[in-house]
Amino acid sequence: MSNEQKIFRSQDVPRSPGVYVYRNRAGEVIYVGKARNLRSRMSQYFRPSTLNKEDPRRRALILSIASYEVFPVATEAEALLLETHFIKQYEPRYNVLMRDDKRFMHIVVDMAEEYPRLQLARIRREDRRIYIGPFPQTYALRETVTFLNVRYRLRTCETLHPDAETRKHCLEETIRGCMCPCTGAVTKEEYRARVEQVLGLFRGEGAPELLLELDAKMREESAAMRFEEAARLRDIITNLKSVLEPARRFRNQTMITRGALSDPRGMEALQQALGLDHLPVKMECFDNANISGRFVVGSMVHFENGKPDTSQYRRFKIRSETAVDDTAFMEEVLTRRYTRLLEESQPLPDLIVVDGGKGQVNAAARVFERLGLQIPFCGLAKQMELIVLPDGKGGPILLPRDNPGLRLLQAIRDEAHRWANGFHRELRNKRIYDSILDDIPGIGESRKVLLLKAFGSVRTLAQKTPEEIAAKVSGIGPELAAHIHAYLESHL
Repeated sequence: MSNEQKIFRSQDVPRSPGVYVYRNRAGEVIYVGKARNLRSRMSQYFRPSTLNKEDPRRRALILSIASYEVFPVATEAEALLLETHFIKQYEPRYNVLMRDDKRFMHIVVDMAEEYPRLQLARIRREDRRIYIGPFPQTYALRETVTFLNVRYRLRTCETLHPDAETRKHCLEETIRGCMCPCTGAVTKEEYRARVEQVLGLFRGEGAPELLLELDAKMREESAAMRFEEAARLRDIITNLKSVLEPARRFRNQTMITRGALSDPRGMEALQQALGLDHLPVKMECFDNANISGRFVVGSMVHFENGKPDTSQYRRFKIRSETAVDDTAFMEEVLTRRYTRLLEESQPLPDLIVVDGGKGQVNAAARVFERLGLQIPFCGLAKQMELIVLPDGKGGPILLPRDNPGLRLLQAIRDEAHRWANGFHRELRNKRIYDSILDDIPGIGESRKVLLLKAFGSVRTLAQKTPEEIAAKVSGIGPELAAHIHAYLESHL
């Protein structure tokens, strides 16, 4: 192992979003990067195979690394902003993409226009226009500008001075509810007052009141079971918050202690949303995976203090021959998991989550009633991220997208989904791989069993010589062993 590869210690690097800074032997910053998962991203630089890649610039960077620093942050957006800040501060020689603000969007308002509009631009110029930003989340910014244009009835048309013919074909008033200042429907002063209101939102003037109003409407729609409209309002609120909150609040978080515990807000928010008696410190989540009822598997992941505890993860092969759908699969997995915990007197989790809606929640309810368990549980329905509760515990709960409790539920649900799909893919690939033995003339079921028992898998068998195959498996002579070896060699 080279000296450069010894530099990196994965156990010292968290799996959180953040920024990494590489320095050379002189202590100079030579590269700044961001990552959704710091440990995963940084480890790619220090693999032996990376140095064999053809890109000489990347190879030169890796060979120049003498030390590194990591700066964990709360979100990818903050990582993006912090990365920009460091690149502008240090001007690393291997960073060429972010020497200016081209990667970020700004809101631009030209108050010299007769009827100012909200426009978007990537480059900040010295042209006396008002620039707000930069904003790292382009989609959220575009959606927010669309919402603000509709709510405050601002002009969006490109023509600065529309004539009578242009106004005759304009549909902005009908489609977006434009104030139509160009037709004299309102005065210039009235229109500009609306523009000033919008600009005030970015200074924090009126933003809390607007968010409270939208939140109240969202809850009203949710209570009336109009979930699509409630979800639309929830997304508007999420986009507004990401745009209206101070864009550089990450500055106070750049010196977060390395390896610090997860922020407990997720557990606290979840406790409040579900009305739990205590924090859900230990959480377990379940998911299933199958293709048309074949290779059916279940998964369970375990989070403690808001972090994955992979030592507690479990995988299940569905044993029941009568189980025909996801709810039956879920019922079997839950029964096996908690029957075993009870028999072994092991501690139970504080909260159980199932991936799915009412069907999966009802399956969980049946299991816990049979076992006599009193554990809080819920489901997370992916379509609108509704939190589904068992009968008698209230209707579905729709939390804002940026709610820490919802984010924690999404994280554990997505991890259970990944774990289930990985196991399912492993079994499927093994089955596909091993089934090649069925195609070899002279290999029946009994010989196939003997071969797999002797070598474990076709992958291992394919690496053996004919002599090794014949020596290890009784009933297979040199000629048949040579035939097996040749067949596998040509087909794999």
